[in-house]
Amino acid sequence: MNYTFYKYQGTGNDFVMIDNRNLHFPKNDTKLIEQLCDRRFGIGADGLILLENDDTTDFRMVYYNSDGNESSMCGNGGRCLVAFAKQLGIIDTETTFIATDGLHFATISNEGIISLQMKDVDEVQEHKSHVFLNTGSPHHVQMVEDLNIFDVRNQGAKIRYGDLYGNAGSNVNFVSQTDENKFRLRTYERGVEDETLSCGTGATAVAIAMRATGKTKSSLIELQVEGGMLEVSFIEKNGFYTHVFLKGPASFVFKGEISVG
Repeated sequence: MNYTFYKYQGTGNDFVMIDNRNLHFPKNDTKLIEQLCDRRFGIGADGLILLENDDTTDFRMVYYNSDGNESSMCGNGGRCLVAFAKQLGIIDTETTFIATDGLHFATISNEGIISLQMKDVDEVQEHKSHVFLNTGSPHHVQMVEDLNIFDVRNQGAKIRYGDLYGNAGSNVNFVSQTDENKFRLRTYERGVEDETLSCGTGATAVAIAMRATGKTKSSLIELQVEGGMLEVSFIEKNGFYTHVFLKGPASFVFKGEISVG
């Protein structure tokens, strides 16, 4: 089979995009998805995203990790999918779409900056050494002193597969503070099973965790990830976080066709 695909990236978090409005893609073929995401034998990506029709919104997002399994929400993937929908002519400057964690609203600027509304967060679990919360995907957030030399891959894997989170595991974010409302983070992503250059739900989790633990008083937080800069804003009231927006660039890389099978 031949598949037409589009490659997008958001602060270095890269995705294979496929227009599946005609439902031609074999969604249950885990090995095919894994092959397409493979950086040596396929296209190469952190994940694969299908754009599909939806009865009540502009489109539906179906997201797979690079291991081929359908996964929870991906913030950067959602932003990239908005850019893809604009390229396909489905939307113009704003949109609503449905994803695994519910309804999302997004806007896109002329410069390709996409602001994506994330799910509300009503629970932040504070522990002695870390914070845990769900921003569409589960996230462990932990402060470290020297992020430059920190072994994200091995330490992240220990936490992801450790006793804390059971079989489901968790994404793991390591954070350092650089200014009153600025933080740097590196993320180990489950499903990729490695560090990625950026994680949107992770950046969102870090921003909320830093506010919840008193590291910042700001409701507009800048986050330096390995692939660039992201911005997270929210409204906080009595520990409840609403109007959560993840903002940053999303760029088209290339279009191609691949023959598999």
